[in-house]
Amino acid sequence: MNNPFKTLNQKAKRAIRDKAIQRAKTRIVLLQKKPEDFEPDELEVIVQEEESKIYSAIKEKGLLAVLAVLGLNIFG
Repeated sequence: MNNPFKTLNQKAKRAIRDKAIQRAKTRIVLLQKKPEDFEPDELEVIVQEEESKIYSAIKEKGLLAVLAVLGLNIFG
């Protein structure tokens, strides 16, 4: 039997990663640069920083609120 919490955890991690990538792209644009201007390691650091901000928001606001913002449904 498939564990629904494991599936939700995987979906949440993927959604957080995707949102962090979107935020990183926005951050790069605001710096008036292109992703090609950065080394792959630098891009990863930027994405990890954005992921860290999202995880901090989860701790502050609660998991259910963040899942709603990310568009994930606990029941489906």
